[in-house]
Amino acid sequence: MDPLPTPPAIPPAAAPKIGFVSLGCPKALVDSERILTELRAQGYATSKSYSGADLVIVNTCGFIDAAVQESLDAIGEALAENGKVIVTGCLGARSDAATGNNLVREVHPKVLAVTGPHATDEVLQHVHAALPKPHDPFIDLVPAAGVKLTPKHYAYLKISEGCNHRCTFCIIPAMRGDLVSRPIGDVLNEARALFASGVKELLVVSQDTSAYGVDVKYRTGFWDGRPIRTRMTELVAALGDLAAQHDAWVRLHYVYPYPHVDEVLPLMAEGRILPYLDVPLQHAHPDVLRRMKRPASGERNLERIARWREICPDLVVRSTFIAGFPGETEAEFETLLDFIREAELDRVGCFAYSPVEGATANALPDPVPDAVREERRARFMAVAEAVSVRKLQRRVGQVMRVLIDHASRDGAVGRSFADAPEIDGKVRLLSPEKPSHKQRLAQSSGQFVRVRIVRADGHDLIGELL
Repeated sequence: MDPLPTPPAIPPAAAPKIGFVSLGCPKALVDSERILTELRAQGYATSKSYSGADLVIVNTCGFIDAAVQESLDAIGEALAENGKVIVTGCLGARSDAATGNNLVREVHPKVLAVTGPHATDEVLQHVHAALPKPHDPFIDLVPAAGVKLTPKHYAYLKISEGCNHRCTFCIIPAMRGDLVSRPIGDVLNEARALFASGVKELLVVSQDTSAYGVDVKYRTGFWDGRPIRTRMTELVAALGDLAAQHDAWVRLHYVYPYPHVDEVLPLMAEGRILPYLDVPLQHAHPDVLRRMKRPASGERNLERIARWREICPDLVVRSTFIAGFPGETEAEFETLLDFIREAELDRVGCFAYSPVEGATANALPDPVPDAVREERRARFMAVAEAVSVRKLQRRVGQVMRVLIDHASRDGAVGRSFADAPEIDGKVRLLSPEKPSHKQRLAQSSGQFVRVRIVRADGHDLIGELL
């Protein structure tokens, strides 16, 4: 029997290219990564320029007015430079208050399609309609950890979508829906793949990390053939075990100060996860918190933070606050300042209250004038920064483990366990004198090094490589 003739080689068509703009919070960044991972798996390529893309996807933020404007500007730029734009994300779920029509469509009627947040399948359908997908079953197009927009050495792990709270200043539940926890086995499999790919720091994110599993009544899932409850404590313990196997960090974000959070503090004290909690407290006066419909009072928060520090003395607490919330009196604001002084939070951010279209806080009486809001924000930050600087001075002389983000022979920038990427301070390393140390420093990007802290500079620490 004669062999079949070999068919002539057909040169593959150039993969269609997608431009991508990702705005907003880390939860939105994870949505972007999922979309890009699916597009890569289907054979699409990415473009770093508008001109080199066949179409552009813009993942938007719609939380506060400044973010809305940034998103609308980004859409407009993509339309002007490319012309074919698909919009997704939180802004895609917002309507114009006057007309009831989709806000993005009102401002930019020429976009190809608009979706809300965490809508990967819907985005892909719109991409397929505008740019038919390629397919090559013989090539593995996607790394096991998926496509990431962060540096190789750290990644965000989103454990749930949505939120069950109805804070009066927030419209996130209206855009992202109620809490939906991911199956715990899926979360841990993703974490393992990320660690195996070289990730040295895993940042756990959601709208409410401490509520993980509430929606499924903490039901028992399975991972590696063993039962494990869908609950924050069990999840964090398992993540800590995975991190230990890969000499990596686990950092918790967006943790509401519920009593059961106490359960993860021993894991921090034992070094299984980083002694770091990102707790969005928003205010300290009980009356303001009630108007905000926040789930905890200022007095209990002080007690809780003190108890956390008893369990784990090295604990670093970061938080965010709102100054000038409707009805906030000068006395209520002074209570907030007293709280900051007493709580001695390590890292703090503050926003002057900004009305968000659709938020119920807009209807509250006694709005605070714009100038007063901004003046209170500035006063707050002056107090908070004084506390932060005082606490940083205590680290001078310590030896700390630092994860290097960028390095050269002339110095490096990294972060300690007290510093989350983008939002906290940094550890800046001085250039070593010895040539061998210069070379070692230059090769340290994405790696852990030991550093002696020699001084503090604003929000940052200055150190020498050991």
